[in-house]
Amino acid sequence: MGERVLVTGGSGFIGAHTIVQALNAGHQVTTTIRSPARQDEVRTVVRAGGADPSGLTFKFADLMKDEGWADAVAGQAYVLHVASPFPPTVPKHEDELIVPAREGTLRVLKAAKAAGVKRVVVTSSMAAVAYGHAKGKPDRPYTENDWTDPNGLDVRAYVKSKTIAERAAWDWARANGQEMAVVNPSAVLGPVLGQDYSTSIELVKKLMEAAMPGCPRLGFMIVDVRDVADLHLRAMTDPAAAGERFLACSGDFMWMQDVAHVLRDRMGDAARKVPTGSVPDWLVRFLSNIDPVVKQIVPELGRERPCTSEKAQRLLGWAPRSPEDAIVATAESLVALGMVKGLAKAA
Repeated sequence: MGERVLVTGGSGFIGAHTIVQALNAGHQVTTTIRSPARQDEVRTVVRAGGADPSGLTFKFADLMKDEGWADAVAGQAYVLHVASPFPPTVPKHEDELIVPAREGTLRVLKAAKAAGVKRVVVTSSMAAVAYGHAKGKPDRPYTENDWTDPNGLDVRAYVKSKTIAERAAWDWARANGQEMAVVNPSAVLGPVLGQDYSTSIELVKKLMEAAMPGCPRLGFMIVDVRDVADLHLRAMTDPAAAGERFLACSGDFMWMQDVAHVLRDRMGDAARKVPTGSVPDWLVRFLSNIDPVVKQIVPELGRERPCTSEKAQRLLGWAPRSPEDAIVATAESLVALGMVKGLAKAA
């Protein structure tokens, strides 16, 4: 029998895939969700991911409240703190993201320490690494030694929230002797299992639906959600991971036009609407006044932020899929679930 593992935010995109892999690895898995009404939804998603949810235990806790966390962490060997707010639109005030991210992470760490948890793995983001630096292409890929400057001109609320939350987590863990590791994913793509998925997925969906007239000058590093889940489990148990942070990214930096060409080349008729031409920055800014999702990407226009996952591969033996495979898996799952407007649901 495997270890007892708590995965926070089991209804989320990364959380669900992490539960699937933890169950299939033989662990006894508990997950936190805010509402009991979502239990069946999570079980359905876990089943869609290829795991038997019958042994999955649910606890009910909110990152903004103390209630429920002591019960959730009781008896757990490890905690994978995956839950974190990432809304599809820009919040009215940055504290709507910063406060839940920071206070929620500290709340989980404190409960874990009190319960004697061996190690906590916190899901941070490449957002805590690659922002607030000089404009223009950096002279080298970003690594785990780099930190985002929260006061940088290109730092929006989500980026600031991830940076502040991770800094606070490290400070608290070191001061209180709680063993911890951190995973910093780039743009997370991969198979969608249900209605809850990452904001990165929305960009692929918009390409498939030709919701924009072309491709903005938007670029990112990509990682498959299945590989993010795998890295969490490696960081959970490998002795080499204690006290370390790990960037999760794969391949080379890709522009949205590159993503569009991958879809056109590998998705056949399902990608017939995908635009491959470029969209000028002024038009993206105009569209951002109409579409709140587009508004999120305006600060990213023309910015190149390459990073490397060499550390995770070297220390933990992590071997991620290619970004091209992650893109195709995303599109295939969206089609299969009938989530692409104008395309029939796959049989």
